Amino acid sequence: MDDPVYVVFNPHSGKGRGAQFVAPVLEALAPAKRLEHGLTQGPGDEARLAEDAIRRGFRRIVAVGGDGTWGNVGNAILRTGVPAALGLVPGGTGCDLAKTLGIPPRDVGACCRIVLDGATRTIDVGRVEDKHFLNIAGFGYDVAVLEDSWSVAYLEGGALYLYCALRQLASYRGFSLEGEVDGRPLGKRDMLMVIVANARIFGGGFRVAPHADLEDGKLEAVAFGNMGFSGRVSALVRLLRGTHLRHPRVTAVSASRLVYRFPAPPAYETDGEWNQARSAEVVVEAVPKALRVLVPGR
Repeated sequence: MDDPVYVVFNPHSGKGRGAQFVAPVLEALAPAKRLEHGLTQGPGDEARLAEDAIRRGFRRIVAVGGDGTWGNVGNAILRTGVPAALGLVPGGTGCDLAKTLGIPPRDVGACCRIVLDGATRTIDVGRVEDKHFLNIAGFGYDVAVLEDSWSVAYLEGGALYLYCALRQLASYRGFSLEGEVDGRPLGKRDMLMVIVANARIFGGGFRVAPHADLEDGKLEAVAFGNMGFSGRVSALVRLLRGTHLRHPRVTAVSASRLVYRFPAPPAYETDGEWNQARSAEVVVEAVPKALRVLVPGR
């Protein structure tokens, strides 16, 4: 293979497990004609390392971590405007985009062969304010679960998210929302959670948007109306089973542009990364065919 490969490692991903991936990933990628790597030290380092590598001519940027690491590196590629390809090696707490793309979750050798083989898909991404997301953006209960997960050091992956989701079932109060879907008014509603999905899976394995398509130029917005405790338990059980779209308080719509209006600027998440909105009105839109991603050959 001729394209040089640069690897961004997040040694803090997966509650510190990311550091274990450095040696095996570099060994598996050794056949690359040119191979360099960098380790993140703090917030923003993924983007800085990726942008510097692209300026120096690297066109395959491999991110080792989870959805947050992949999202940060993907944002860096998009900012440069250079059609570099993003490679994914799961090594974080949530690795949900890899599941949608068919990238093996626990096989470093197979992931690195995908990088070396060079097959790509050009996928859509989502955009909120000035941030792009590859997997999902979330509002409400989803953010409360994310915030809760910061205080739990003894779990990871799907078990961590499920545990925190159960803890928040009784305490989270919900939020008021009105907005538009491709210009069509939604009206004012009392909500538990809204997930705007580019891919199908979030939270360590929940198939929240089974109809999402990474190449259709649209996002799948899955909205959970607010409900009492028993209704929340029912919705969560259905989400675990993948049957939540049949719940009477759950709706889904495919759209290219969504406008959400909150009582105050909300916190939201993009690919598992916490953000604070600048305005009470938040626009979420699809960016079609925006990013090349290295995938298993078809």
